[in-house]
Amino acid sequence: MHHVLILGAGTMGRVHAEAYAEMDNVQVVGIVDRDSEKAGQLASPLGAPVFTSVDEALVTLEHFTVVDICLPTFLHKKNVLRFAEIGIDIICEKPIARNLEDAREIIDFCKEKDVKLFVGHVVRFFPEYELAKQRIDEGAIGKPAVARTFRGGIFPKGWNDWYADFNQSGGLVLDMIIHDFDYLRWMFGEVERVYAKSLLGRNYLQVDYALVTLRFKSGVIAHVEGSWAHEGFTTKYEIAGKTGIIDYDSSKETPLLLKSKKAANGIGGVAVPESPLIKNPYYLELEHFLSCIEREMEPKVTAEDAYKAVEIAVAALESIQSGKPVTMNSDMIHQQV
Repeated sequence: MHHVLILGAGTMGRVHAEAYAEMDNVQVVGIVDRDSEKAGQLASPLGAPVFTSVDEALVTLEHFTVVDICLPTFLHKKNVLRFAEIGIDIICEKPIARNLEDAREIIDFCKEKDVKLFVGHVVRFFPEYELAKQRIDEGAIGKPAVARTFRGGIFPKGWNDWYADFNQSGGLVLDMIIHDFDYLRWMFGEVERVYAKSLLGRNYLQVDYALVTLRFKSGVIAHVEGSWAHEGFTTKYEIAGKTGIIDYDSSKETPLLLKSKKAANGIGGVAVPESPLIKNPYYLELEHFLSCIEREMEPKVTAEDAYKAVEIAVAALESIQSGKPVTMNSDMIHQQV
């Protein structure tokens, strides 16, 4: 039985709490949030107590085995270090940290304390994204050449409007399209060069947009587009290879399609419809992380993967600010962008 303490009663805290409620081998032992009313709404169906601070939780709780950190990015480091110090395994929402220096300190400290650290890059657990990687690995579209991704929605609301503070959130690039950086690196390997443009610094109230071009060492070119200027939420990708294209658009009735060049010649194509989800991707992600604890397994998303995703995002932010491409070399990327 895993005894989990959840930090944060916002959107991700709610999503994680609902996932744990469906698991037979998990007991949520508490919800920590300074807003006790919001925390109570999550805790009540779980029969869990509410704490208004980490100090209160640590003084009160006799036993728990996992802490799930669903707090704003700028609060990740201090909470990861605190729980690692006492030997508690950690699940932390992405991004792992606001900058590379903090990310490295988090990873190294968890290793020093022999604490397992899992970072929530959940896109790897979405079946539409998993299936595309599987088909590409199988050679369904030949050698990949070009990819395009889009992730867009309304400007997020958070505690103290922290998303609007670039120094705390890193904006759209670090907070949202980092999902696509991680996914594309999972598929195509290491990034060689980054070039990016965005609205950063143009002082549009609660609107953000970015377009990032990634050149991979494998030769693949990817265009990553993100927007906090849309109603609703949509994700898309198009991955083209020498012999076909995989196309996904969450807004369409049949969102996922594989089109081969043979189909264009009238020989017949293959359509891969979206599969209904028995378990949502957040459930699958958390279930996987807990299974890794039980079985001493390497997770699908490692802490180093999470570091690399931040590294790409930081390079994109540097490119936006300088107006120039950034070659991926950690020594060349400023730590505090």
